[in-house]
Amino acid sequence: ARRAAGLGQRHPSTPGGVGLVLGAGNITSIPYLDVLYELMAFNRVAILKLNPTQNALVGVFERALAPLIEPGFLRIVTGGGDVGGSLTGHPGISHVHITGSEATFRAIVPGLSVPITAELGGVSPIIIVPGEWSAADLRYQAEHVVTMRLHNSGHNCIAGQVVLLSSDWPQRADFLEELRAAYDRAPERPVWYPNSESKMDAARDAYPDAERCGDGSRTLVETSPGEAEPLETTEYFSPVLGVVALPGTGQEFLDTAVAHANDRLTGTLGANVLIDPATQSALGAGFERAVADLHYGTVAVNAWTAFGFLTPTATWGAYPGGTLDDAPSGIGIVHNAFLLDQVERTVVRGPFRPFPRSATSALRGYGLSVLPKPPWFVTSRTGAAVCEGFTRFRIDGNGAAMSVVLVKAFGA
Repeated sequence: ARRAAGLGQRHPSTPGGVGLVLGAGNITSIPYLDVLYELMAFNRVAILKLNPTQNALVGVFERALAPLIEPGFLRIVTGGGDVGGSLTGHPGISHVHITGSEATFRAIVPGLSVPITAELGGVSPIIIVPGEWSAADLRYQAEHVVTMRLHNSGHNCIAGQVVLLSSDWPQRADFLEELRAAYDRAPERPVWYPNSESKMDAARDAYPDAERCGDGSRTLVETSPGEAEPLETTEYFSPVLGVVALPGTGQEFLDTAVAHANDRLTGTLGANVLIDPATQSALGAGFERAVADLHYGTVAVNAWTAFGFLTPTATWGAYPGGTLDDAPSGIGIVHNAFLLDQVERTVVRGPFRPFPRSATSALRGYGLSVLPKPPWFVTSRTGAAVCEGFTRFRIDGNGAAMSVVLVKAFGA
C-alpha cells in the first residue's frame, strides 16, 4: 500500500487532461472535494459544472476556489441538463466524475466515450445489535438514528434509511418508543430538494399504514422482510425512515442482518452498526468478521458513515465492483488524501456512549467521547454555534475562543 500510494503525484509532470466534475446539489462541500481529487489524484485540470440548486452560491465557490481559478486549473460553469450533456460529449474532456442520482448516471453513460467515476448514493442500513441497554442508551442511540435520517432533511446520499432490528430483542419495543419520540421532537426542517416530496408520497402509497411524525412531513415505516422491497430498493432522499424486523440475537442476528443488507438493500455506499461494548466484547472475532463481510465502501461502528465522508484522509465511494451496467452506488472513490490505490473500504469507529458515561467504556478500549451530546445531532440545542466554533478553530487555532465553544457544547 505504501509503495503504490501517490496516484498521479507519483508522476507529477504527466498531465491527466481535463476532468469534468458534475457537482452534487445537496451538500455544498462535495463539489470542492471532487475538484481537489481530480487535481491531486490524477493531475487533471477541471471544469466544475454546478448543480442548479447551488446557483445562488456561485460567488462563494468562486471566492473559495480563486487560488485554482486564477492560474487556470479550474473553471466553474452553470446551467441545466443541456449544459451537462454538452460537456460530457465534448472532445476536450478526458474524464467525467458525477455525484448524483443513478438516473442521471444512466442518462450519461450511453453517449460517453471517456472513463467515468461516480458516487450515486443508495439505501443505507442501520444495524442495531441487541444487547442490554440502559434507558439513557436507548434514548441516545434513538437520537443517533434520527440524526442519520434527518440531517439535511434526509437529502443525503449517506442518510440512514433502513433500521434492521431484532424481533427477538427484549428491549425492541422500548427502543422503538424512543425512536418515535426522537423522530417527533427533532426540530422542523423543510423538505427542499427537488422531487423529494413526490418520493415521500411514493413511500406513503407503498405503505398506507406508515406513521406521520413531527410536523407530518416525516414518515416512519415498520415492516417485515416480506413487505420491505420498496423501502429497501428506493433511495427516498427525504424524511422516510424504515424499520425491518429480523430474527435472532447475538451473532446469529448480526450475521442475518449483514446478509440481509448485502443481498436486499440497493447500493453499497455505507452501512452503520450500533453495538454496546459488552455485546461487542462477547462477540469478539465474530463481530470483526461481520464488519468485514459488509460489502460497503464505508462501515461505521457506533458512528454515522458521514464521518467517513468528513474525514479527508478516508476514502469515499461505493464498495469495489461497480460497472457501467451495474453501479447502484457508483464507481471509484474520492477524498482519499493519502492517495492510496486499490482501497476496498473505510471503517469508522466511535464511542457507544457520550460523556461522562463513555469513560468506563473507554477504559476497555471502546472509545471516549468528551461531549455529552455531539453537536451534529439534530436534537442538539447548540449545534449551530458549536459547529461554527469548531470551524473557526480549524482556521485560526484560537484556544481561548475554543474554550467558550466547549462550554456551549456541554450545554447541548
